[in-house]
This record gives sequence, structure tokens and C-alpha cells, in this order.
Amino acid sequence: MPSVSNKGLQMPQSPIRKLVPFAENAKKNGVKVIHLNIGQPDIKTPQQALDAVKNNDIAVLEYSRTEGSETFRTKIAQYYSKNNIPVDPSDIIVTTGGSEALSFTMNSIADTDDEIIIPEPFYANYNGFATACGVKVVPVVSKLENNFALPPIEEFEKLITSRTRAILICNPGNPTGYLYSKEEIQKLAKLVKKHNIFLVADEVYREFTYDNRTHASILKEEGIDDHAIIIDSVSKRYSMCGARIGFLVSKNKEFIATALKFAQARLSPPTYAQIASEAAMDTPDTYFEEVKTEYETRRNLLIAELQKIEGIKIAKPQGAFYCIAELPIKDADHFAQWLLEDFRVDNETVMVAPAAGFYATEGLGTNQIRIAYVLDKESLKRAVHILAEALKIYKG
Repeated sequence: MPSVSNKGLQMPQSPIRKLVPFAENAKKNGVKVIHLNIGQPDIKTPQQALDAVKNNDIAVLEYSRTEGSETFRTKIAQYYSKNNIPVDPSDIIVTTGGSEALSFTMNSIADTDDEIIIPEPFYANYNGFATACGVKVVPVVSKLENNFALPPIEEFEKLITSRTRAILICNPGNPTGYLYSKEEIQKLAKLVKKHNIFLVADEVYREFTYDNRTHASILKEEGIDDHAIIIDSVSKRYSMCGARIGFLVSKNKEFIATALKFAQARLSPPTYAQIASEAAMDTPDTYFEEVKTEYETRRNLLIAELQKIEGIKIAKPQGAFYCIAELPIKDADHFAQWLLEDFRVDNETVMVAPAAGFYATEGLGTNQIRIAYVLDKESLKRAVHILAEALKIYKG
């Protein structure tokens, strides 16, 4: 039998999705599974986005421009301007989700065996994109005890070599919910200028910050226009995960021109999804105020309920809608599978994401889980109750 590629063999499984078969089997047996494992918001998509697709009169569903339609990119630029980030439509490439934006970025800035430094834990698919692009992830550890704050800048500098091409952060963070301060962003900006490398920021959760904190975008930092690349998406901002529309934003013209060549190879982003996303850009600020308030309330409830469970350690999220919890167990992968296969409370169980897959360093995060608080408060409370009952009897 022909063999598959080494790259394919090395491709990591998603810690978020690898337990799906066990969840589906539980559901087939009549068990209700409460999903804490995936960042799929239950917030309604803005109606004008849905109506824009429903009510259009397209007769021929044509290719769009490779970089995305002019009108959509103009709307995106206006959105950034409203957030005090002046960019031009020519600084933007529309992609098929933030995932494609990350893939284009890695391919555009790094060659095989080049290195990108990422604070861990990080969005698990960074590992997958790096493997697909032949790029080496160099992790710098952030710790639950420090709420996953930016590690000391000296720790980054120790890791920079002749093969280092970028530092990649997620702000606010997935899976930690940590929100980098302006001072932390300034330290990173100074470092990338010193070593002439890129600073890539995944800012898809920009709107969701709590406790009166504000988001510090890398494109607001002076003097790093040639170094700064933003990854963005409509998925979480407008609860439109299925649209698969993201975008790259950078004032580095050579980078944009290079990424565009990778975009040309896949022809164009989807037309209907762009129509919906363009309409979503007109969503009033009140939408975000309500959504932000809802997520902050959910966060507060989740943290309060988790703190009632003996032996659990929790990092308090300052943004996004994720939380890392350290459990009084050894193997979160086994525990998560056991929940789906063997544990029930009133014929209900929960699905969590084991956190080891959010690390690049072997052995870290093995007793941690990521929880996405994208469900209503009653469901969250019920899920934590089930977790508490499970931990009372789990023997590992």
C-alpha cells in the first residue's frame, strides 16, 4: 500500500475535535452532551448578515477578486478606522477564515525549518498550520499561576536565533482568555524591531474584553508598520463561524504582495460569505455591548462555580470566552474520554477540550482543560455541577 507523507503523519490531531466520535456515540445512545469544548457561540448572528444573503439577486455566482471585493475591504478599513487603527483597503486580504490568514502568513514570512516563537498555551491549530508550512514552533511558557501573562521579554530574547522569523501572539488569548496590556505589546514591539522580525497578532476576539479593560492592537504601535501583521475574522465577532471569512491586515506592502500570491493559488474567498460579512460590518455598537455584558456575566458565573470544586485551579480570563482550569487529576485526555463514555448525571455529560494539545512542550497541560463559556448561564451551571460530580468518583 502506498504510504502517506511524513508531514501528514506529524500533523497533530485537534484537541478540540478529536473526541467528537465519543460525543456522537453518547448522543446516539440518548445522552445529552453539554459542549464546553468548542468556541461556537450561541449568540444570534446579526439579522442583516443573514438577510443580505437571503435577499440578494445574483444571477451568476462568480469568482470574487482574489483579495476580496473592493466594497468589503473598504468596509473592513472603515471598521479599523473606527477602532483608531488607520488602514487602507489595499492593506487587507480577505481569506477563507482566520485559519487561511494564518497559513498565508506562515508561508509568506518563513521557509522550511524557520522558527516562530509563540507563548504557550496557544490556539491548538497553530501547531497544525506550522506543520503544514514546514515551520518550527518555538514555545515560551506562560503560567497559570501568573494568569498566563506575557513571559519576561528576556525569555523571548533567549530563543531568538538566525532562523527566527516572527513572534506570534493571540490577544485576547485562546485558550487562556489573557489580555495583553499596552506595556506588554510595547515590549514586544521593541523586541521585533531590535531583531528585525515580524510581530503577528491574532486579534479575532478584540471586542470581548472585561473588567473595563481595553484592547491594545499592534497596529496602534508607532514604528513597527513593516513588522506588524494582524490576523482577524468575522467568526466570533459576529457569531458567524460558518461563514469562514477572515482577513490579513498589514502595512508591509511586500508582505501583502507575497500573501496575495498564495491567495491567488486558491482563486478567491466565497462570494455569499463575503456578502453576509460585509452586511455584518454595519452591526451597531449596541450589539457588542450586549454580547460583551453577556459573556462577562457568564465568565463570572463559571469562575464562581469552578472555585467551589476542591482541588481546581483557574486562571481568570480578561477577554475572549475561554478559561483554562487545572484539575486534581493526572490525565485530562483520559478524563475527557471517560466523561463521554462512562459518566452520566441524569443522563447528561459534558465535553471538554484537554489542554495538552494547546502546548508545544511535551508534558505540559496534561492535567488541564479548556472550557469555552459560549453557552447560556443555566447550561454552564449544570455543566460545572456534572464536572464536580465526575471528579468525586473519577479514579484515573
